[in-house]
Amino acid sequence: MTQFNNVVIHKTSIVDDGASIGRDTKIWHWVHICSKATIGKNCSIGQNVFIGNNVVIGDNVKIQNNVSVYDNVILEDFVFCGPSMVFTNVSKPRSAVSRKNEYQDTIVRKGATLGANSTIICGVEIGENAFIAAGALVNSDVKPYALMMGLPAIHRGWMSAYGERIPLPLSGSKTWICKKTNSIYRLNGNSLVSE
Repeated sequence: MTQFNNVVIHKTSIVDDGASIGRDTKIWHWVHICSKATIGKNCSIGQNVFIGNNVVIGDNVKIQNNVSVYDNVILEDFVFCGPSMVFTNVSKPRSAVSRKNEYQDTIVRKGATLGANSTIICGVEIGENAFIAAGALVNSDVKPYALMMGLPAIHRGWMSAYGERIPLPLSGSKTWICKKTNSIYRLNGNSLVSE
């Protein structure tokens, strides 16, 4: 293990010159971080992870084993990427056609969870504290706090910032209080907000 600035890097990993890595971040076995990547503080980068050049990762992000974070992906603070989940950055890939100038931005907002083996198609925005179930395929924008399940992913419910299912319908005008945090969640139409 190599250690600098309280960053721990396993000896099998490659961090290209120029990569920016925040304090207290841990980089495990067989990781490759490209030179223009930016990674925040207190992150955990699991085994066999690839992080591309045009990638921005916030603070306190956990990326589990076997995840590739390709160019044009932005992960805000406290995002969780489950094992073997997948990002894409080109919507119409062909081996014979270079489309590097067509990469699409994918933005994952603060506190969102991307479950194991989920797939995030490029060009979407995943809202704050959204919860993508294991194996789901996300091909459109996701609302804050939305629980998304299936192929393609469908809005099936709501999740609290604490990670508990919120017993509210998909739309209406109701309120729920989290017993773990005392946070108040208000359903306004088909959107959920926290106070």
